[in-house]
Amino acid sequence: MRIENLRMESSPGLIRAVATVKWETCKEPDKDIYIETEADFAESFSCNPHAFVVGCIIPAMHFGEERLKIEADICPFLREGLDLVMALMHLWSDGAYAPLKIEAGTASMDPFQHIQRQAGLFLSGGFDSLAALRLNRLTYPDSHPGSIKDCFLVHGFDIGGVQARGMKYHVFDRAKAALADVAEDAGVNLIPVYTNIRHLCDERDLWLDKFFGAVLTAVAHTFVPRTNLVYIGSSYDLPNIHPCGSHPLLDPEFSSYNLRIRHRDLHLSRVEKLKIVADWDVAFQNFRVCLANVKDRLNCGKCEKCVRTMAGLVAIDKLHQTRAFVEDDLDPELLASYNIRIRVREPFYEELIPLLKERGRNDLVDTLNKMLGIG
Repeated sequence: MRIENLRMESSPGLIRAVATVKWETCKEPDKDIYIETEADFAESFSCNPHAFVVGCIIPAMHFGEERLKIEADICPFLREGLDLVMALMHLWSDGAYAPLKIEAGTASMDPFQHIQRQAGLFLSGGFDSLAALRLNRLTYPDSHPGSIKDCFLVHGFDIGGVQARGMKYHVFDRAKAALADVAEDAGVNLIPVYTNIRHLCDERDLWLDKFFGAVLTAVAHTFVPRTNLVYIGSSYDLPNIHPCGSHPLLDPEFSSYNLRIRHRDLHLSRVEKLKIVADWDVAFQNFRVCLANVKDRLNCGKCEKCVRTMAGLVAIDKLHQTRAFVEDDLDPELLASYNIRIRVREPFYEELIPLLKERGRNDLVDTLNKMLGIG
């Protein structure tokens, strides 16, 4: 793979960092990939070669490329991290992903070392990122350099990530409007970002199991003129860690010397995160977990992720207190319609059973036990 013609482009109200990806071993077509944000943030946005190396390395391995070549200088701190990333990919793929050669110059200095920069967080609107933001606000003084000042909402993941489903900008705008209230209450900048890096390979398993954390960190690297620390909320807690596209062994290795990536809150279960957000009313009325991206609702209340979240909120007696769902209760028949024994979903449901028993929701307990093969 060659990454060429790094450049900045602009259109009304938007600024875009672009690179052309040219494949050498596989037969994929050449493709322009980009990361884009609003022009208001142009002065703190850059066409950073780190962003494209980080964003491309896993698809390059997936398609069997022998090298990744870019005519730019790369931080040796990042290069060392990428060696570990490739070793993890080799391990997680049972040897199918061969480490490739990175051909790039070596950066000898940090161009941003004398610039006052700040901390950021990827904010999807789900409970992992909302809990991370809430805990940061409760723990860090505003003057502390680890206090979050920027939250990045990214189009091209669950919204606009799969080309066949369309870009759904109206869904993104709705999410942005809901999270604007959260950002205002937390005192942070909400920065919308658009990227097509996922479209280098639209295979769902690659995205979920190996790739999405790399694209988050690719976005972070374009904002190094303003950001030197970016948090990613954990997808799983410590007892349930497994190979995943965002992982505590993976995300930090995409750091450069001038950008630290922190994968956080591994000690918290999903129920604990639900309780943290439920105690923050602005966030609890505006969260977004839905993957269906329906036309007229923030959360459809029908997809597996909505149902999973509703089950958790019933377990802590909070579902009826949020307007983010139209529903005030969960029908066991709806819960039973999903396969919850795939993609390491079981832990999210297993921890609900004792809480549901305490609430006398034996209908949901019996349904979960049957679905999980318990008893």
